[in-house]
Amino acid sequence: MRIFSYQRIEKVTYITLILIGFSTFRFPLSVSAAAAAAEVYPVLTYRYDHYLFTINPNLLPSWRKTEEVWQYNGEEIHPPAMLRVDGDSIPDLPEGMVRSLRLIWNRDAITETIAEIIAPSIDRSRGTVSIDTDTDGNIIFDGVGLLGRTVDIAVVTSLTIEALEQNVSDIILPVSEQQPIIHVLDSTLSDRGITEVVTIGESNFAGSTVNRRHNIAVGLEKFNGHIIPQDTVFSFNETLGPVNGATGYRKELVILGDKTLPDYGGGLCQVSTTAYRGVWEYGFPIEQRRNHSFAVSYYAPQGTDATIYPPYTDIKFRNDSSGDLLMQTYFEGDQAYFIYYGTKDDRMAEVIGPYVWDRRSPPVDRIEYTDTLAPGAKKKVGTAVPGMQAAWFRIVQSPDSEERTEPVYSFYEARPNFTQVGKQLTIPSWIGE
Repeated sequence: MRIFSYQRIEKVTYITLILIGFSTFRFPLSVSAAAAAAEVYPVLTYRYDHYLFTINPNLLPSWRKTEEVWQYNGEEIHPPAMLRVDGDSIPDLPEGMVRSLRLIWNRDAITETIAEIIAPSIDRSRGTVSIDTDTDGNIIFDGVGLLGRTVDIAVVTSLTIEALEQNVSDIILPVSEQQPIIHVLDSTLSDRGITEVVTIGESNFAGSTVNRRHNIAVGLEKFNGHIIPQDTVFSFNETLGPVNGATGYRKELVILGDKTLPDYGGGLCQVSTTAYRGVWEYGFPIEQRRNHSFAVSYYAPQGTDATIYPPYTDIKFRNDSSGDLLMQTYFEGDQAYFIYYGTKDDRMAEVIGPYVWDRRSPPVDRIEYTDTLAPGAKKKVGTAVPGMQAAWFRIVQSPDSEERTEPVYSFYEARPNFTQVGKQLTIPSWIGE
């Protein structure tokens, strides 16, 4: 069973708690420390769009503390001051009065954990941006229009306690969003509906090589200032253009069939995944999307990726909003962004997942002998990764239609360690006779 609680604040939908596999689970009024230590709580998953955070309360004993409980004839009371003394010596209690200890949730400790693990990845100040055009009609950005975000830690603490008491594992984070300060200096852009941030796609590429980072930066720039007219289908590949050395790309690892080999533009799927996430999470109709053939760590959580390989594999979506969409692309540190400016409508969308099944271990190591390498030379062309299937469900409520649920399924192959080895030369027996 899933239970949602909605609260509309500044056009932000707070989905405050998901109850999955609901069962009642509450502590008795008095419980010993030994009994409480035996309890096992579900690992908690906190969700905000594609962001997932997991916390195991069983590894956090500071989340529990004891409090003194006084009862008179079975009813909880506030005892007289004369009976509340320090130390182990307690005055004789009146007949019918009982003093005991019980375990309770330590709100301060839970709040501290949320502030350390979740808030730094979500919270940010709103940006400031000016948008204009030059004499050639090119879009010029001064600043970055990132939405401000704040997770309500106090509410998350309350939801955490409620989830633990009800044996629930999923919590949707209450996050308020604040529009950036936007100055649209060209009135023709305003006339086309470029007034606010509609959605933002984000991804993290920490651990990328120098060449991969270079290709991500070059790829992002291809989309900066691109406009998607209202009621048209956007093609990622058409806007991206040719991918080769002449267009500024370097060779980096790409998936080529059953191998992972260097080719121009390796890392561009980071750009396509970033572009996809923003429009998918907002609720734009996705016309074309394909997952990678195997699970890639850069695109976690699995099922939120979108691979491209021009001209064969593309991402397409329809701009069915009430105006044009303008893209601003940007990266800072290890984080890539697609900011979509336009005019928001009243649609409501949420993505729920991933539901992962059919997990498969990597196959046995594979060796391929080839003439392309020197005899005995070795080249790694694939790293072992497990296989799986993943599903996400997008629930969209459009202003003029009923709510619909759209599944997004991804199948990821299990891959072995794959090594190519140069063939040894075979010398005919008659040579040297």
